[in-house]
Amino acid sequence: MMDQAEKLRKIVNEQNRQLENSVSKTRKSRVITITSGKGGVGKSNFTANLAIQLQRTDRKVVIIDADLGLANIEVIFGIVPQFNLTDVIYGRKSIAEIMTPGPLGINFISGGSGIQDLIHLNSQQLSNFISNLSLLDEYADIILIDTGAGLTDSVINFSKAADEIILVTTPEPTSVTDAYSLIKVLCKNNLIPNIKLLVNRVEDDEEGKEIFNKLYRVSKKFLNIEINELGYLPYDKNLIKSVKLQEPVCISFPNSEISRAFRKISYKITEDEPQEEMNSGFTSFVKRLMHVFERNN
Repeated sequence: MMDQAEKLRKIVNEQNRQLENSVSKTRKSRVITITSGKGGVGKSNFTANLAIQLQRTDRKVVIIDADLGLANIEVIFGIVPQFNLTDVIYGRKSIAEIMTPGPLGINFISGGSGIQDLIHLNSQQLSNFISNLSLLDEYADIILIDTGAGLTDSVINFSKAADEIILVTTPEPTSVTDAYSLIKVLCKNNLIPNIKLLVNRVEDDEEGKEIFNKLYRVSKKFLNIEINELGYLPYDKNLIKSVKLQEPVCISFPNSEISRAFRKISYKITEDEPQEEMNSGFTSFVKRLMHVFERNN
């Protein structure tokens, strides 16, 4: 009897040609995976507010809430989606039908257990899912994937498949240590991830710079990779107020210190557009993710 790993390898190989055709026929979104080494560092708030500021630069943004344990994006937006990615995987809905309208024209997608369910699909189900993926590239200039937190299989799998990773940490020593642990895991198997570090809840830019330099030095010395500096976000009580309002701080308090910092980071991201060959779109991201699943089973 064919085991699950062999079955998945066969399905992945059968779909490779279809994925290549899908990628070549559609415009390609920029896919950025946002992750953290531990929970409680403000990753989902960062994702939601970054999306707000990117949308204000005339980019069309879609968020995929891929935290399989918590639905943080919908809580931050104060909106409960009717459907999730599982409905697409099993053919009940299309990508367009599961996108939930958020503030300022942002759309977001609840992942549910969706991506992990890919491993259980038969060839026809996977083919249907892939054909829907090419449509998602048409809806977004930038797709932000908000992963779970910590060194879980889900977080590692999403990060391994990513072209670009934003790693969120805080100055707290355990957060810095866990961020480095995630970097180490991603560097295994000769992976050289494109990591941008975001330091949240800093007292000032000097503290943020100190944390970045610390992680930069150890990554360079012991892993022989260079991480990139994305920026810093200050501790701001307005963020706490906005959470209670279930509204992103960049909407509730657009002129606050933290909102200005988010604006600066969004400009840095839009100015740092990847080369065309790196801008591979969501369908290519899922192709890589399926190969990660294949290797792990």
